[in-house]
Amino acid sequence: MEKPRRRFYELRPFAVPLSYLWWLFNVVNVILWAPFMGVFRLLTRHNDPGRHRIGRILRNAGVVGIKLNPFWDFRVIDTVRPDARRPYLFVSNHRSMADVYMLSLLPWEMKFLSKDSVFRIWLLGWEMKLAGDIPIARGDRESARRAMLDMRQRLLDKSSVVVFPEGTRSADGSLGKFRDGAFRLAISVGVDIVPLAISGTETALPKHSLVFQRTTATVEVLPPVSVAGLTAADAPALAERVRREIARALHVELEPS
Repeated sequence: MEKPRRRFYELRPFAVPLSYLWWLFNVVNVILWAPFMGVFRLLTRHNDPGRHRIGRILRNAGVVGIKLNPFWDFRVIDTVRPDARRPYLFVSNHRSMADVYMLSLLPWEMKFLSKDSVFRIWLLGWEMKLAGDIPIARGDRESARRAMLDMRQRLLDKSSVVVFPEGTRSADGSLGKFRDGAFRLAISVGVDIVPLAISGTETALPKHSLVFQRTTATVEVLPPVSVAGLTAADAPALAERVRREIARALHVELEPS
């Protein structure tokens, strides 16, 4: 198959300044979003305890970023249409920092479990906390315990949560083993799991680079997996089942467990 012709802005003399302009826009976007989010939260803190609306405002900033990025063609495939009035544990594979932007295209609000280092970014971290996102420090058991408690509270407040159970980005497109902590939580709270299969974002923003590449990527929403009748002892098998569902959608071969 013949490769599509490169557009002028894909040439490095154009791609580099365009990429840096996009990053500059994101800085400005975060600054401009902050006062609006602060005022909106003050006005809605009593009638929106689950922070659904303030969360959507932050995700919409990501949508704007996608629309203004000439290198990205991100698409949602959703024939399932989960009930937006119910909380779910959304489980996604992880290929790139661009995955967070991709997930902002989904039409329902989800609280993100994210590295605590992101929450230390000036203004952005404050906005994420305001939206109800949850920090976690890698390798810190106490941080993981607090994150699980926060996730539980979000789910009990009828807010969905999204996690990347591989724990880190895949360097080669493979699908790593899923940690089962979030699956135990879903079972204990009684919320179903919706798998999300992200494909293509690994080329959208290569690791350790700020320069974009032309990319078509998708996120596919897969049918919910029920936790009815399961116990904590079933969490590892549940995690593996969801992992296989995502692998099937991505056409990825899994190594034997």
